[in-house]
Amino acid sequence: MFGKTHSTKVAEVEKKWVLIDAKGLVVGRLATIVAMRLRGKHKASFTPHVDDGDNIIVINADKVVLTGKKLSDKMYYHHTGYIGGIKERSAKFILEGRFPERIVEKAVERMLPRGPLGRKQLGNLRVYKGAEHPHAAQNPTVLDVASLNPKNARSA
Repeated sequence: MFGKTHSTKVAEVEKKWVLIDAKGLVVGRLATIVAMRLRGKHKASFTPHVDDGDNIIVINADKVVLTGKKLSDKMYYHHTGYIGGIKERSAKFILEGRFPERIVEKAVERMLPRGPLGRKQLGNLRVYKGAEHPHAAQNPTVLDVASLNPKNARSA
């Protein structure tokens, strides 16, 4: 009468490699799609306690777009560990700095669950600021995020 609930075992997990070109994409919209695919929620075989998401490669992370006044107004905070040691950086400062890919990494990291599984899933994300990536041997399939929704892409 009723079907059994499917629970994926670790040995049954099939991980794909997905390539996303972030050029001209809105950061938050890109991050939600990446976070969903890292968790494996796009699959019918989704199991909450198993890492059955895909491996994701994001290229051109330095060419992402923030909407509104977020480029100048959005602040990223961290604490040094010393008293009064809170530091802030604007999104523009990070995007124009040495590691602009951190904007995308942080956005995705904050959309994943905290804990051992979330950290493992974040390890399946690879973000590069340029168009080159060292994962050509994995034959990644290209995912066109801009065509999924017209709001996903925006000119800088």
